[in-house]
Amino acid sequence: MQVKKQVYSMLDGTHQSLVSQVGDGSIIRRFDKTPTPIKSTDVVCPHFLELKWATGCQYNCAWCFLQGTLRFIGKNPRIKDWSKIENHVLTFLNDSSPPEILNSGELADALLSEGDEKPFTKFIIPIFENQNKHKVLLLTKSNNVKNLLEISKHDNVVVSFSLNAEAVADRWEHAPKVENRIEAARKLYEAGYIVRVRIDPMVPVIDWQKHYTKLVDSLFENLIPERITLGSLRGLQSTINNSKDKSWVSFLSEKSNWGKKVDFDIRYEMYSLIIKYIKEKHDYHRVVLCKETIGMWNKLEMDYKNIKCNCIL
Repeated sequence: MQVKKQVYSMLDGTHQSLVSQVGDGSIIRRFDKTPTPIKSTDVVCPHFLELKWATGCQYNCAWCFLQGTLRFIGKNPRIKDWSKIENHVLTFLNDSSPPEILNSGELADALLSEGDEKPFTKFIIPIFENQNKHKVLLLTKSNNVKNLLEISKHDNVVVSFSLNAEAVADRWEHAPKVENRIEAARKLYEAGYIVRVRIDPMVPVIDWQKHYTKLVDSLFENLIPERITLGSLRGLQSTINNSKDKSWVSFLSEKSNWGKKVDFDIRYEMYSLIIKYIKEKHDYHRVVLCKETIGMWNKLEMDYKNIKCNCIL
């Protein structure tokens, strides 16, 4: 099977030959839909590798982009052929490409099969543990980490929890309670897993300052994540068109090359307050942004050219 590569323009201005896809690209493919950012309104998103082992999600968040992305096949979880997944992953791992992380939670919740007879974690983690160069990223809103806690060797695994303020999650996220997700993250952290956190999408609801600082405090009372990625509410037109509950769209007023966004000044206020709070209250500095514009990175005096966000090593 062929490992296809191409030269990519990196955010720091350099060029690098990286894997674009393995075989037909149905299992491993680089997410490169975001163009290289040039204008202040262009979003910053490093091109990362997707591990497309499944599609769909068991949760029903109002703004889920899968509603648009999977509009022709639906969001019901579909797991691909296990032998094909293994074949493509082993082909990638045996290639001489530079170290990367494969995001298994972009087109599906990475823990969607944990209650099945054959859970994804017990299938994929041993494969990655047979080498020492690449890692697998499990991005999730689930709190079902039982299988993960039974796996003793997990040096090449990163688990990332998607969190939100309780008031926001209760209104628009139909997923496990935020406190239960944090508890699951704590268990994995104490078991020695690398744990990351995404606070995304931040929504400027009434008293958002109180809600998001409370979330931050609750997080640090339980663990110290390896990395925190912040993002604000955004919506591609395909997502908006296919959302049954469009009440969240009223928060969007600004256009970018990656859909509609919350007003720039409001986003800046949210980010700056929470980043400052995390630094001053918890002495934590590993905070980055997700799909934010060059203008926002510059306004916050943050360096997007050397980004270390959720989906990359």
